[in-house]
This record gives sequence, structure tokens and C-alpha cells, in this order.
Amino acid sequence: QVQVVESGGGLVHAGGSLRLSCAITGRAFSLYTIGWFRQAPGKAREFVAAISSRGDTYYTDFVKGRFTISRDNAKNTNLQMNSLKPEDTAVYYCAADRTTAQTIGLTEPEYWGQGTQVTVSS
Repeated sequence: QVQVVESGGGLVHAGGSLRLSCAITGRAFSLYTIGWFRQAPGKAREFVAAISSRGDTYYTDFVKGRFTISRDNAKNTNLQMNSLKPEDTAVYYCAADRTTAQTIGLTEPEYWGQGTQVTVSS
């Protein structure tokens, strides 16, 4: 009984920025780790970044130094994406599970949002 809603996708030129937001509601939502994943056409879903209920963060190597995940409060999580590249183009999904920031990308999170499209033109 947890709902996940992400927003903030759009179209930007290479080098631009976007901020994605994820809102989680439902019972015990403050205990959940939030992870961001993305999937491009013809490619497998991949982990991007995560933040735990304690504020611990974890990033995949290809976004380190460009993306920043933060948590405004127990409900709202943001993914600030800077220096975007065409290869960042994908549908970005927010997911929630009661696990750690380091492990949420290694399992199938319990709850998922519907996704938001990010397109970076060259």
C-alpha cells in the first residue's frame, strides 16, 4: 500500500540540467529507501542512484559528479541531473523498498512509479 509518483522529465540539449522528483506515500513510507532507475529503448534497466531513509546515498559510476540525489523530507526525493548527455536519454523510474541505498539496485524493489521520459538531444 505504497504509492510512488515521479515527475520532472523533459527534453533538454546536451549539457543541460533537469530535476526529477519522486513522492512516496502510504503506510510506513518514511522507512523506505528510494532508488532511481532508467531504461533506454533496446537496453536493460539500470540503476542510477539511491538514498536511504537515513540519508545515505549511492550512485552508479556513470552519473557520479553529474547527478545528485537528495531527500527534502520523508516523502519527497529529488534527482538533480547536470551535464546531461545524449546517452542519459531514457525513461526514469523511481522505486521504493525497505533496503539500503547500496542494495536497492541489486534487487527488484517492491514499489515503482510509472516513469518519466528524459530526452537529451545532441
